[in-house]
Amino acid sequence: MKERKYIIFILFHVLIGILVYVFRPLATLYAISIPMIGLYYIVKNQNRNNEVLFVSAYIVGSEVFLRMTGGNLLYESAKYGVMVFLILGMYYNGFSKNAIPYWIYILLLLPGAYVASETLNLQTDIRKQLAFNLSGPFCLGIASIYCYNRKILLSQLNNILLTLALPIFTTTIYLILYTPDLKEILTGTDSNLETSGGFGPNQVSTVLGVGMFIFFSRLLLDSKTKLMFIVNLIILFNITYRGFVTFSRGGMMTGFVMIFLLLIYIYVNVKSYKKYKLLGFFGFMAVALLFTWIYTSNQTGGLIDKRYANKDAAGRVKESNLSGREEIWDSEIADFLDHPVFGIGVGKALEIREERSGGLIIASHSEISRTIAEHGMMGIIALLIVLFTPIFLYLDNKQNIYMFSLLLFWLLTINHAAMRIAAPAFVYSLSLLKVYMDEEPPLHR
Repeated sequence: MKERKYIIFILFHVLIGILVYVFRPLATLYAISIPMIGLYYIVKNQNRNNEVLFVSAYIVGSEVFLRMTGGNLLYESAKYGVMVFLILGMYYNGFSKNAIPYWIYILLLLPGAYVASETLNLQTDIRKQLAFNLSGPFCLGIASIYCYNRKILLSQLNNILLTLALPIFTTTIYLILYTPDLKEILTGTDSNLETSGGFGPNQVSTVLGVGMFIFFSRLLLDSKTKLMFIVNLIILFNITYRGFVTFSRGGMMTGFVMIFLLLIYIYVNVKSYKKYKLLGFFGFMAVALLFTWIYTSNQTGGLIDKRYANKDAAGRVKESNLSGREEIWDSEIADFLDHPVFGIGVGKALEIREERSGGLIIASHSEISRTIAEHGMMGIIALLIVLFTPIFLYLDNKQNIYMFSLLLFWLLTINHAAMRIAAPAFVYSLSLLKVYMDEEPPLHR
């Protein structure tokens, strides 16, 4: 992407963040305009260049920002929007006949829905429970069917990732304006709503983590001029800092794991004479990260150090390493052992915990334990399909340099934030693309 065009895109998304902060009703206008412009863009081009992936990426990147600002007309509109646009893409371009694993994946989710109709309490809205718990997995299934072995250039994949990251940068701008002076509001080491735009820190941290990864990858692979390098470095610093001060560790740690895997891939595959230059870049980024951490520690009065050391504000080590999520995991595994074949039914795990806790609603943070409990062996098979299919495809698709990072984003995210947002489903599906480096993909005859 040319420098001038890139800077215009960045400034435009800075402006969106400022305008929505000043006049929040604009968030609704922003939310409505995305699918409308996206639909026009796709139909006009008849999806010749995978326009549905760009539109879906933008929807995914803006989801948390629109939830945060009250712009979404429907809470789950991002997942539904992604599914609708990708199905439209299949209408124009079809899908691989070898995407059978993901058709099986979707079918394996259906018995749990049937069991739910028999096991959920009479006063429970079954439709809402099914929509809440299955919209994420179904979004993953549809996105994976579209992306399975679909040919794409690496430059196009980089632009899709940038399209995902731009509204995340808008989120960062909004957080900068929204967040008061940290030293006035920080009193403990728990996740903080005030530093997360008044919205769930876990979800905010998740998108900031993937945004951090994308701008790091652009810093490393696609900063063609000094100005673009400086701009990307400034954006990366701000996203990383804002991610740290949410005090939600999962999303940021996931982002760093993604970066680490990308660096390993590039170092192993780069020519030997370039390894020294790459090591110099590693050293520079290590210093930049250290500076970011020291700055964050100073701004939070050292509380961020205690948070990542799993200590409270007084410096005492907390009893739980995972904020009590171990208990939910144990509860759901126990439910699976009681009903190992078809599980306890979609949404039933939440009801069981509510009954055991005397009315306290405790949502699951792990999609893995929830799937195992509510779908039984069908769920285990479904999870194994999702985990291993990209790895098998990679054996014939080693030019997808992001594959392991994208796969690990899904795996780690669903362990701390389940699939409450569309990001893990969509980002995972990009690991299935068949990527070509320099030339157009060959046509099948």
